Amino acid sequence: MRQLRALAYIIAISSLASLGCEDSPKQQPVEQSTAVSKKVVVSAPVEAPDEPEPVEEEEAPAATITGETQASADVAKNAGVLANKQVDGVLALKSLEGGEVGGKVSTSQSGLAGLGIKGGGRGGGGAIGYGKGTGNLGTIGSGVGYGRGAKLGARGKSVPRVRVGSATVRGSYGRGAAAYGSSSSAVTGRYVPEVNGTEQYTDYGTNQATDPSKDALSTFAIDVDTGAYTIARRKLNNGGLPPKSSVRVEEFINYFKYNYPSPDAGAFGVNLEAAPSPFSADKNTYVMRVGVQGKKIAQKNRKPVHLTFLVDVSGSMQRPDKIGYAKDSLKLLTKNLQPQDTVAIATYAGRVAEILPPTTVANQGRILSAIDNLSAGGSTAMNDGLKLAYKLALTNFKKSHVNRVIVLSDGDANVGPSSHEQILMQIRSYVEEGVTLSTIGFGMGNYKDTMMEQLANKGNGNYYYIDSMKEARRVFGEQVDGTLQVIAKDVKIQVEFNPAQVKTYRLIGYENRDIADKDFRNDAVDAGEIGAGHSVTALYEVKLKGEQPTDTIATVRVRHKKPDGFKASEAEFRFTNRDIRTTVSKASKDFQFATAVAGFAEVLRGSPYAKNLSYDLVLEVAESSTNGRKDRKEFVKLVKQAKRLSGGS
Repeated sequence: MRQLRALAYIIAISSLASLGCEDSPKQQPVEQSTAVSKKVVVSAPVEAPDEPEPVEEEEAPAATITGETQASADVAKNAGVLANKQVDGVLALKSLEGGEVGGKVSTSQSGLAGLGIKGGGRGGGGAIGYGKGTGNLGTIGSGVGYGRGAKLGARGKSVPRVRVGSATVRGSYGRGAAAYGSSSSAVTGRYVPEVNGTEQYTDYGTNQATDPSKDALSTFAIDVDTGAYTIARRKLNNGGLPPKSSVRVEEFINYFKYNYPSPDAGAFGVNLEAAPSPFSADKNTYVMRVGVQGKKIAQKNRKPVHLTFLVDVSGSMQRPDKIGYAKDSLKLLTKNLQPQDTVAIATYAGRVAEILPPTTVANQGRILSAIDNLSAGGSTAMNDGLKLAYKLALTNFKKSHVNRVIVLSDGDANVGPSSHEQILMQIRSYVEEGVTLSTIGFGMGNYKDTMMEQLANKGNGNYYYIDSMKEARRVFGEQVDGTLQVIAKDVKIQVEFNPAQVKTYRLIGYENRDIADKDFRNDAVDAGEIGAGHSVTALYEVKLKGEQPTDTIATVRVRHKKPDGFKASEAEFRFTNRDIRTTVSKASKDFQFATAVAGFAEVLRGSPYAKNLSYDLVLEVAESSTNGRKDRKEFVKLVKQAKRLSGGS
């Protein structure tokens, strides 16, 4: 038996040269910054506490052994097993499956560095899902998310749980110098977050409290993006806190739906509400909410859409949570389109390619087949890809219809112009011609959030990050009409605070959506877009001069253009003492929940205004305002996870 295991070990080591290696960083890391300023930062790995929790052992599925390794079922069992599949024993170390030690896995695996076992498993700390090998003789497997095994290690006498993100899978690290470790060792598992690698985020600073007697105006562009929240969710679900610079408060708040009344007329309505802040001991400190609700449009009344999918098929996308999710997302979106809509597909890697010319969705089979045939490999020429995508979009341009390019990528560009500033210069003219751009982000490790978020901002589109197929169904299924159809563009909000009533005010979030006060009525200045049925929420922390305001607290002005218009219209709303609730418990559940979400984001990003905030306070407000909604209950779980990972309250 020992000879056979030794044989497996020798074969495994000799296979290193032929195994896949983790994607090389395409861009040198940018120096980490702790200053509250507008700097690009690269996140660093985070350690996590040990949390042992023994459970009973569970048997692995039986193997069917074929090929030259039939001599020993034991060697093959330890090298690679997949239920109901024929696995070539030791060679499974290089296959799409891991084994009982290499991994109890599904078929969607990716092998990277280290031994390159394409799957994690009982020895590696993974379960069902995709995995990757890294370091020593270790594997990184995954349950719902990622996990890490210190050594291959055979199954011990007792098999403790290994925390894999927020999932708990049965596995053992294993100990010993032998190829498969000591079969009698049982080592405690622990949370090990995903390695952040060369991910890039931008710290836009924090809005400061302002005295309205010196500056009464607060002006910003609306933002319906949600990418920052789903990035944080993935990080937390996989056992780590999100990088502080990745947290944009407004994208956390606007991820959730709020029951604002639909507008009686016009593109949107405005909802105003305020209540004492649950996070402040100062009785004169209030949270003030400005809620904007876009009108809903029935699918049968939606304008025809002409989409150009620009898919990153470079080597960095060669993972199931990248190209796999991208393909599945596109298929889901295509199935939710109408027969008169059209789809074109272009790809970019080291070179660009037109995969599918503009094709009506009536030929859905042809579109789905083209998506199925997409595969990843090569370098990343994003700029050239955008040029081709816009060329395709313009050949099929229809005035008064929706014309949009949708970029699906990890944002990592390394051929030609590679910064978002350089690339943005190439697309501004296309935006003026009426072709908008949305971005859909995938993956971790080398993810470039700044690139993806800014492209969507400047491309007059939306930015989403897909961390699961559940999120893909939300964006491209449940909310597809709002995702595709803009009902108002260049939407700006300006709030004028009354210095006789307000001591200070602070906009919570929207730091990178700031607009100069003088440009509020300058229609040449770009702003945000709102889709059909979308809602936008902005929160202010306001300190009043007295407990009972007797006059108008603020005047809210909203300015916007029609989707195909050039001249903006303006509406005005007064925020008075009638909009103030005496206690937070008397405020709407939506108000309470939005306040909790903002508080959570403030804590995660280390806001200087979060000194009196804690996860316990956030939980107290959030748990009382979920209204039984699944997404809100999930939020509560994420707050609890962040609290555990932080080791505090």
